[in-house]
Amino acid sequence: MTNTLLFIVLPYLAVFACVIGSIYRTRKEPMSYSSLSSQFLENHGLMWGSLPWHLGILLILLAHILAFVCPGFWQTLTSNQVLLLSIEAAGFGLSILCLVGLVILAIRRLTSPRIQAVTTPMDLFVIALLLAQVALGAAMAVHCKWGSAWCSGTTTPYLWSLLLFQPDLSTIEDLPLIAKSHIVCAWLFILIIPFSRLIHLFAVPLEYLFRPPQNVVWNNSRKLKEECSAFVAEDTRRHFLKAALGIGFGAFLLSVGTLNKVFNFFFGPRLSKKEETELMEVKLAHLESTVDQRKLELERQASNYIMVAALSELNQSSGKYFIDYQMQPAIAFKGKDGLPLLISAKCTHLGCTVGNKVDEQGRILCPCHVSYFNIETGQPNAEAPAKAPLGHLSWVIMDERGSILASRNLEGKTACSVNQQALANGKVYIAKSQEDKT
Repeated sequence: MTNTLLFIVLPYLAVFACVIGSIYRTRKEPMSYSSLSSQFLENHGLMWGSLPWHLGILLILLAHILAFVCPGFWQTLTSNQVLLLSIEAAGFGLSILCLVGLVILAIRRLTSPRIQAVTTPMDLFVIALLLAQVALGAAMAVHCKWGSAWCSGTTTPYLWSLLLFQPDLSTIEDLPLIAKSHIVCAWLFILIIPFSRLIHLFAVPLEYLFRPPQNVVWNNSRKLKEECSAFVAEDTRRHFLKAALGIGFGAFLLSVGTLNKVFNFFFGPRLSKKEETELMEVKLAHLESTVDQRKLELERQASNYIMVAALSELNQSSGKYFIDYQMQPAIAFKGKDGLPLLISAKCTHLGCTVGNKVDEQGRILCPCHVSYFNIETGQPNAEAPAKAPLGHLSWVIMDERGSILASRNLEGKTACSVNQQALANGKVYIAKSQEDKT
């Protein structure tokens, strides 16, 4: 119920309030459709706070939008380890930059008498919400590593499901509390836009480009004396055109050196014969991997039993990976009773493959977001982002003639018709009949 309210009801309420509230405020209170700039009241602190804040948040928002609009392209970028590390480092650095800017702006608004005179409770709430949102983003970069990689498989499908009016919470239900809080803060931010000065985000002053030039005349005699020597009335639009031409020419010069790189990035470079051969070998390896996977699927479709390992090959400290009938990874250990112990290797948090090394407390580790699972019970540790236990698999031990010597069903009941010594030469199998029940 809570998830439905926070991640389905709140998003639609926030967007509806933002759209309708912004339209209403534009029509009924057009003079309030402004950021109410305080630059004339205090400029020094604004410069040191506004620049890092805007620089950091714009780049972070661009990355978020790219991951949402082009998830396939984003997955391609984050699949490269160097790019993934660069994105994670850049994201954390930009979030710190945003925090520094926000703290300076908050201190400025709380300590300057002139700014306090025009500060409303909503302004303070907006700053507090932004501080919480950016701090949560920085905390995710530290505690929920590689978020830029797994976001395309969790938050992006969730956002698209909302956009298509087919809400699906399955991809975010198991996210850690930090990530969920970050999402909720984003919806709250959208919700308060029409009720705060944030509404100026939608104001695009295009008319400034076409209005006649304006001269600002100071009434203050002291200020007039300071500015008269430097004041020269010039055509504003002419200067704008000069600046635009300068920026355009600079962009052209930059593109001359980078156009080839950009073209190669999107369309691929021209390869030599050797490079083409190496590329074909890589493609062949991918095809062979696909063929091997299809063979495994065919084997599991046709066979009632799939061998995992000889019982003598299993041990208590290091497990043997295998693929079950659902084509999911699993691990085989030897239990304390000398019998097989088969457990799922798919983390119940975000589906990562857990490790096969058992620590001193009888646990295996999921390295993605640090969850420890007890191999005897399957339960995760209390602080883990994973909440559900790993499932155990049933098994049978057969001799060379195919006779079943021992078995364990999904309820954990063990049946054995021979002694431990006779089992030593047996082989461990998983059975389709038992797997189908899962």
